[in-house]
Amino acid sequence: MAKENSILTIDVGGDNLKMAEFVFPPGGGITLRKFAFRHLEEQGEEGFTFAQIYHEMLAENNFTAKGVRLSLPGQSSFSRLSKLPPLMGNSSAIAKVVEFEARQTVPYPMDEVEWGYQLLRHEWEEKHSETQEDGSVVEVTEPHEEFEALFVAVKTDQITQYTDVIEDSGKEILSVEIAPVALFNAAKGSGQCRDDECVLLLNIGGSGSNLMIADHSRAFIRSIPIAGDSITHQIAKEFGIGFAEAEELKQRHGFVALGGAYEEPESEVAATISKIARNVMTRLHGEVSRSLNVWRAQHGGNRPTRVLLSGGGSTMLYITDFFQEKLRVPVEYLNTFSAITIAETVDKEALQAIAPMFQELIGMSLRNLTQCPIDITLTPRSITRQKELDRKKPYFYASVFSLIVCLVIFAVGVNRRLNFDKARVERVKSRVEETTKKMDEINRLMGSLNSAKSSFEVPANFLAERSKWTDILNELQTLLPDSMWLTRLEAIGDTVPGQTDAAPVPQDTPFGPFGGGMMQQQQQRQKQDPGFVDIPEAKQLHLVGYTLVLKGRDLLENELQQKIKKSKYFSNDDDGSILDKYEQETEVLNLTSFEMRLKLKEPVKK
Repeated sequence: MAKENSILTIDVGGDNLKMAEFVFPPGGGITLRKFAFRHLEEQGEEGFTFAQIYHEMLAENNFTAKGVRLSLPGQSSFSRLSKLPPLMGNSSAIAKVVEFEARQTVPYPMDEVEWGYQLLRHEWEEKHSETQEDGSVVEVTEPHEEFEALFVAVKTDQITQYTDVIEDSGKEILSVEIAPVALFNAAKGSGQCRDDECVLLLNIGGSGSNLMIADHSRAFIRSIPIAGDSITHQIAKEFGIGFAEAEELKQRHGFVALGGAYEEPESEVAATISKIARNVMTRLHGEVSRSLNVWRAQHGGNRPTRVLLSGGGSTMLYITDFFQEKLRVPVEYLNTFSAITIAETVDKEALQAIAPMFQELIGMSLRNLTQCPIDITLTPRSITRQKELDRKKPYFYASVFSLIVCLVIFAVGVNRRLNFDKARVERVKSRVEETTKKMDEINRLMGSLNSAKSSFEVPANFLAERSKWTDILNELQTLLPDSMWLTRLEAIGDTVPGQTDAAPVPQDTPFGPFGGGMMQQQQQRQKQDPGFVDIPEAKQLHLVGYTLVLKGRDLLENELQQKIKKSKYFSNDDDGSILDKYEQETEVLNLTSFEMRLKLKEPVKK
């Protein structure tokens, strides 16, 4: 079985404090379980001792409900009904228009007030005459629709002076509203104020009265600073007594004097009080009439067909007759107890004594059961932000818990990974040590190898150069034409023939018959030219020889030089082969001598 839930409703009146605890059984409905009523005592300029009386009422009546719905006097609020342009479908535009209207009309800075608004739909039919084609005139009904915004504003400090006390007692603020709105919702929720009529709700309290017009789905609210205390103050002034004594006289002798010719009461005090009451109610009727005129003229509202009275100031005798005479419509008391059930433990007689002042408490309880016609809450922004934070706390805690779990999992994973990496490092270290030993052995062997190689490099280079000379001379022999032979072949540096840097070719060349062995030529050259210097490497070959062809110059320039450019040993530059001397022998007509130099692509050591 589902558990019951409960709320505590608190109505702060002008001169009293009312509290009621409602429960909502699982089967549905609303049950009044407890209630309490206390007058607020005035203490000069300090105002009412709300905190003290509130805590006393909590302790005396043992209210256990956690959630609290609070209503404030209508006199402490500012309300206005404004027409809206056709902006439906654009909620952001509507909010901006209403906020702009509120900023223009609320007499306080918007950051110092709590405010809210309710969109109200207004439908009506407009009748006009139209002339038909046949000339007949018919009446046409054209439907119209518009939207209005009912906004309410209360200074934040006027709300927090109550909400702070309530929250400090461990209660939770569910909603804050003004008493006229709670009364309107109670009248609609009880069915006494139907949606197909225009009803005037008049709550006559102690320090002020609240006027509400329920015109079908529309609403109009106005606070009037005339109520029961106005009568008490006039009585005190008339008889020169204190407020408390004047209130007692009003309760004992007070009634509203009837108009016209009637028999006055025997008590002169009662007669005086009745006339004072009628004068005050006449002033109140003037404000009510003015409000009705504003409603009908400025808002196009309907004329009320009924009047419902409520509030402590409405219990004075003959007050219903007075307003029925003045407004010329039926007047009765608002009774919203049909919307709830009363627990057996409730003191029915005590409840009946304050029943006219109990309507706002019932209106607030309806918020837990259904969607009220006017759902305007003035909960301070600080409480709203705290609620939003509290609502997000479970998600925050879940996020923190998830974060902790993730961190634990991450830490476990990191620890396992660390252990795994440590094991791998140990294995790698052992392998590195083995590899280092092998590398040391390899380096040692490489050192031995390099040492052995260095001992063979000189002979190997010598043999390579030696074979290179053989390859160059073989290549040169291949390139020479058959009608051409050499008588001298020597290796030279960068100089021209005739200088002393020439070196003979090795003796095992194929040109031995022409030039002789390398050692023999070197010895012979040194004998002939004591200034001869042996060169370390050869960069050119100096050729001396003969050709049997009379046109040997063409043979040398075209055939031999072209072949030399294609050789892999000789330079292919334009100056790779230079013909230094070419002359014909006079004794032999077909024999021509020549001298030429061939540049090597790479120098060759001797």
